[in-house]
Amino acid sequence: MSSNTIRRKSRSQPQPLRRAPNALKYVQDVGQVAAAALLGTTMIASSVMAGGLVGLAISFRNLPDVRVLRNYVPSETSYIYDINGTLLYSLHDEANRKVVDLDDISPNLKRAVLAVEDSYFYSHNGINPSSVGRALLANVAAGSTVEGGSTITMQLVKNLFLTPERAVSRKVTEAVLALRLEQIFTKDEILEMYLNQVYWGHNNYGAETAAQSYFNKSAKDLTLPEAAMMAGLIQAPESYSPFHNYQATKQRQAVVLNRMRQLGWITPEEETEARNAPLLLGEVTSFRSSISPYITEAAVEELKQRFGNEAVLKGGMRVQTTVDLNMQHMAEETVQRHHEQLKRVADQMALVAIDPRTHFVKAMVGGVNYQESQFNRVLQAYRQPGSSFKPFVYYVAFATGRYTPDSSIADTPVSYPDGYRYYTPRNYDGSFMGNIPIRTALELSRNVPAVKLGQAVGVNQVIELCRTLGIKSPMQPVTSLPLGAVDLTPMEMAGAYATFANNGWHSEPTFIVRVSDSSGNVLLDNTPQPQLVLDPWAAASLTDVLQGVIARGTGKNAQIGRPAAGKTGTTDSQRDVWFVGYVPQLAAAVWIGNDNYAPMGSGAAGGTYAAPVWRDFMRKALENVPVENFRRPSEFVQP
Repeated sequence: MSSNTIRRKSRSQPQPLRRAPNALKYVQDVGQVAAAALLGTTMIASSVMAGGLVGLAISFRNLPDVRVLRNYVPSETSYIYDINGTLLYSLHDEANRKVVDLDDISPNLKRAVLAVEDSYFYSHNGINPSSVGRALLANVAAGSTVEGGSTITMQLVKNLFLTPERAVSRKVTEAVLALRLEQIFTKDEILEMYLNQVYWGHNNYGAETAAQSYFNKSAKDLTLPEAAMMAGLIQAPESYSPFHNYQATKQRQAVVLNRMRQLGWITPEEETEARNAPLLLGEVTSFRSSISPYITEAAVEELKQRFGNEAVLKGGMRVQTTVDLNMQHMAEETVQRHHEQLKRVADQMALVAIDPRTHFVKAMVGGVNYQESQFNRVLQAYRQPGSSFKPFVYYVAFATGRYTPDSSIADTPVSYPDGYRYYTPRNYDGSFMGNIPIRTALELSRNVPAVKLGQAVGVNQVIELCRTLGIKSPMQPVTSLPLGAVDLTPMEMAGAYATFANNGWHSEPTFIVRVSDSSGNVLLDNTPQPQLVLDPWAAASLTDVLQGVIARGTGKNAQIGRPAAGKTGTTDSQRDVWFVGYVPQLAAAVWIGNDNYAPMGSGAAGGTYAAPVWRDFMRKALENVPVENFRRPSEFVQP
């Protein structure tokens, strides 16, 4: 049987009843002839009782319609994977559940559950009069409800439709609904729903997640000792949990095995062997921590914005992220190692890497220690980028067609009106170089030429470019904007530089490749659909100049032994230092600073602090990636 009954809305008709497995035949030897005779008698009584209950059901006009189970979709755990299929995280509401087909559940577990919960399941019609009578006598003797006598079908309708109160009226309702359910669904369908619905302890609902939690294996692979243990948990999951009381677990397991042997479903030798077998336990899987929490939190936030909170927590999503876990580990290790060297001056560091061809986020480290601070500085820290902002100005200049990398610009004193005063930009070293090529001005990160170029092309044009590149942070058209007088995130910087690396082709950065439901239906496909948003010649010209920054300029510490382009950034008082750079296959941004904006002191600069971090990460990430050259400006038409 397929699990469509419980989770796929396209299902309209139940499957034909299949013959019960051989292990579930009730008469196998002479010792069970008496049981067969008793069964015949009880079935006659069952018919009488069933007739009475069906008549009684006419008065139950407000009972739930069990036909809704044809389209019932239970809450399921959502799973988040890296791009190669490695599980990063699972998230759920109260119920940690993964729905599976009945055929994907071990025969050992099916036999064990039936033995201890409802051994006549495949012969009754939803209620078992002998069990009900036995429970009634016990309740009368005790003067209260102390025993249930419910069949698996009755347990299922109780779990799905009714409250847990213990009263005769609820028991009658339970029986009526069970009869209705058996008229609509086959036995196998009911058993499948039950095994996927029942609570197994530690927030595990359904056999699959319980098997993964208790034994770190799928439900289809459970052995007889493991299956008997799990079947024994149903009566009191937390009390019998092996994580709480291993001795009680084994005692309860023995009860199940004894019942299976009494029914003739296992031999005495199998019972003894299973009792003596040790249980190799797994660990509680519900609410387990993420392997890479900065990544999975960002992915979950993106999912919630698109699908809503409830769909993410209960929808059984299978989420393939863009992240390469191996590269993620490289990024984390690099950040940790360099932070040890810099922690006396800087308490935080962030790194994000993006594939320019897809704008898929390949790695992200939002801080030096997630356990101490969940604040993701890649996405949430708005810091001034300093001179790493200058490439936006130079691109606009190239895109006008009036400037080339070899055009001359004056590195000379200048002042601009700024309200009631004048703004006078200065170079980092306080000197001036006179007329110099634009290439040299950017390689050496001269401030005055950048401001002059911003005024020449228009600061508003620079802001417009930033919007085109996906930067959404507020910006003011101030004269000092070319020097990074704006607060941006590392993600915004990396995404924009990735578009430069791809010669002007842009996509929105994302953490998610594909999302499907538990039945395999695709809910979201983020196959890249890049658009050409920049002039290719201007982008290639900028890349050509930024290669010089690493080869001869302020970014020499970022040399990685292959063609690479990038830019350093250092803010006033050394509060923020950056290096943002790329090769054709990967772009990355590194930010270093203090959360309280305290200056890092003399010597703190993008070229001395951030560039080595970028260099070490890129060398590791590109170790097995072929060297690729950038396209030259001469390959494109100049505007």
